[in-house]
Amino acid sequence: MSEGHYFAADPAVASRPGHVDLVLPDFRARLLSDRGVFSAGAVDPGTVHLLRAVPTGAVTGQLLDLGCGYGPIACTLAHRSPAATVWAVDVNERALALTAANAEALGQPNVRVTRPENIPPGLTFDGIWSNPPIRIGKAALHDLLGSWLSRLNPSAPAWLVVHRHLGADSLASWLAEEGWTVVRVGSKSGYRILRVHRP
Repeated sequence: MSEGHYFAADPAVASRPGHVDLVLPDFRARLLSDRGVFSAGAVDPGTVHLLRAVPTGAVTGQLLDLGCGYGPIACTLAHRSPAATVWAVDVNERALALTAANAEALGQPNVRVTRPENIPPGLTFDGIWSNPPIRIGKAALHDLLGSWLSRLNPSAPAWLVVHRHLGADSLASWLAEEGWTVVRVGSKSGYRILRVHRP
């Protein structure tokens, strides 16, 4: 990858900050971005489809943006659910700094930006949103999703977006085999929107 691996803790490419526009029916934001993070040049279409497809009603409790990048999901969740705590998690230090800066610029004190190991071990979630890092490899992706989905509260959903060319259907099959209920709630331009919850 010319931009380096976005799932590296310390991106190998030099910083070159810029801005991208997130445009949704209920939320617009100009977000700070940079090289070495996921979809640095524009908000990923899958992320936009996810945020458009998922119900927009405010929720409370503990919400998780898994693999936050520069924060389009976390900042949207914080806008839609100001009474919730939104945990923005990534292994990429540059991504974490960008998400923190974007949440601060948008006046969103309910966003908590952190590395995954710094999440309190007993914390469970009332919702998980993710455009998961498919390119880390299937085994690592399964480990990642398995560990975080296990922290969903009993009636809470996880919302995932994965392109069919990147294994969305096989991922849905694996999740079902692992005992999760998986419902495809949308599909646009090849992106599958999956709702995952306990049976």
